[in-house]
Amino acid sequence: MFFRTSRPWQARESEVTPRGLFLNRRKIIASGGALALSGLAACEAESGSQPRGGAASGSRPTSGALDYRGTAYDVADAQTPYPAVTGYNNFYEFGVGKDDPARYADAMTTDPWSIQVEGHAGRTGRFALEDVVDFSNLEERIYRLRCVEAWSMVIPWVGVPLAQVLAAFEPTSDARYVQFETKLDHDEMRGTRFRVLDWPYVEGLRMDEAMNELAFLAVGLYGEVLPNQNGAPVRLVVPWKYGYKSIKSIVKIRFVSEQPETSWNRSAPREYGFYSNVNPNRAHPRWSQSSERVIGGNVFARRDTEMFNGYAEQVAHMYAGMDLIENH
Repeated sequence: MFFRTSRPWQARESEVTPRGLFLNRRKIIASGGALALSGLAACEAESGSQPRGGAASGSRPTSGALDYRGTAYDVADAQTPYPAVTGYNNFYEFGVGKDDPARYADAMTTDPWSIQVEGHAGRTGRFALEDVVDFSNLEERIYRLRCVEAWSMVIPWVGVPLAQVLAAFEPTSDARYVQFETKLDHDEMRGTRFRVLDWPYVEGLRMDEAMNELAFLAVGLYGEVLPNQNGAPVRLVVPWKYGYKSIKSIVKIRFVSEQPETSWNRSAPREYGFYSNVNPNRAHPRWSQSSERVIGGNVFARRDTEMFNGYAEQVAHMYAGMDLIENH
């Protein structure tokens, strides 16, 4: 049996809007009528075994509805409408315009998909996505997303806890950080033909951050398989950090002992720190971080930005004693 626990940033399900379409979809999924699974060719891990906790039996859906359970991870703010979530994106691999990902990301092949695991871990090699993510045990989490450009959304993600995935690879005591890498394909990802960044896109977390209860690997949103423009088929979601930390379309995971380079920090270290925690008290050189524009609201819809994006109770202890202005 699943028990809900109350947290300060949570609200009763009935208080979160819009819910009509989402509740209808849940009813359909519960009846089994809308779940259409399509087959996926698996690839064997180079180590000859799959990580414990993987979806040993499972193909993964490559389109349409996902089967998942609800959780207590919710917020009091209204969810961002689906067209805004899928039509207003930063995914520079497809262009720098907010609508470029929606226009061009369909060119990216996401089936089959594998993830290369390297570094300080007992189980390394190449794993099919369905051997990394247990598609029979997905859950929904409704999180705030805060962009460093001072706008925000509320998105109902579907996926699995990141800690569950990483633990299955048996990281050693030398694994103090974990680095993630996005797919790079100049033919399919037109934006990578330009030196906007040093491709491929890479991001990283300290291991305690990666193992935090809030860190999440998403394979869907609004109850359906992730659209390509939102980071299909698998992306990171770390809701207490600025959105660029939530790396999309992951193809590589490295367990490392030293703080890894990250793309935006390498490009402009004064503007983008390694930690990149949401902090209303530290302005970006181009954007104040004290408040944010709410995407999907009216043109004047703004809200005050909260420390750690409202998740301080769950994450502040990891940064005790740190100067969060200096260590941005």
